[in-house]
Amino acid sequence: MEPNEQIRQTQKKYCSIAMFAAISVALIFVFAGYKPVGKGLVLGTVFSSLNFILMGETLPRRISSSRWRASVVSGVSIFIRYALLAAPLILAIKTPSFNLAATVVGLFMIQIMILATQGIYASTRKNLDY
Repeated sequence: MEPNEQIRQTQKKYCSIAMFAAISVALIFVFAGYKPVGKGLVLGTVFSSLNFILMGETLPRRISSSRWRASVVSGVSIFIRYALLAAPLILAIKTPSFNLAATVVGLFMIQIMILATQGIYASTRKNLDY
């Protein structure tokens, strides 16, 4: 399998899991009367997914390029990714319809899902080794 295809499969897997989890939890909060929390969680997760996709798309360019070009691509990528992560935070601070804490949790949703799935995989693998 081609490296770009592996990256895209990984992105699809974790972004899908994160969005499903965020929407599920957001619906619970909305039905419980905490609409800003649900909206903030989904907002943060959308931007977290975009950040993860951007990171995966620029990875091959950073690896296969010359040192100078890789440095430039990395610098520009970091700047764009930080701006992308700042957008939902600014929106959550300025708009009362989004909860700031839930938005921050949403921004970490991809990382949370990676750790959770790897933890589940490791625990089931450990149980199978006996």
